[in-house]
Amino acid sequence: MSEHVEVVVGVIGRPHGLRGEVAIDLRTDEPERRFAPGHRLRVEDATRTFTVSSVREHSGRTLVTFEELPDRTAVEAVRGTRLVVDVPVDEQPADAEEFYDRQLVGLRVLDAEGAFAGEVVAVVHLPAQDALEVLTDRGPRLIPFVTDLVPVVDLQAGHVRLADVPGLLSDVEDAGAPDAH
Repeated sequence: MSEHVEVVVGVIGRPHGLRGEVAIDLRTDEPERRFAPGHRLRVEDATRTFTVSSVREHSGRTLVTFEELPDRTAVEAVRGTRLVVDVPVDEQPADAEEFYDRQLVGLRVLDAEGAFAGEVVAVVHLPAQDALEVLTDRGPRLIPFVTDLVPVVDLQAGHVRLADVPGLLSDVEDAGAPDAH
């Protein structure tokens, strides 16, 4: 039996209309996979499940209908509920150039010369791009997760390697900016 990990895939948002359709705040890059009709999603920290009846895009939002939520009142009662699925620990994204957050968190961060610089403690999803939150000996730093700055992601070796970019892990004060005092 393979090991599984619980992954948050969305949060139930506002109802849309009267017939149980609901806007989902997506927490997955694969909504077509996680919210396919017939798929069961579990409520985080509970045994209750919801079965996807239909899914569609509307004005930039993902709208889902669940078999167990027949109307607006039922949806309002579960608004804010986090939906999870259990996935195999070794599951990989379809695109080999992409990574799940859970694969990156915990990786060692090496500087361009290969010296230990910190550890990835979170992946932050920003409007422009994702960023790695790296805990260094000087505190947390955000590194834009783009190939120019993080050219190597080696899951087998358990590390990411940063590009040789001056100041990438420095505070503004560290980089020689004038002191604000």
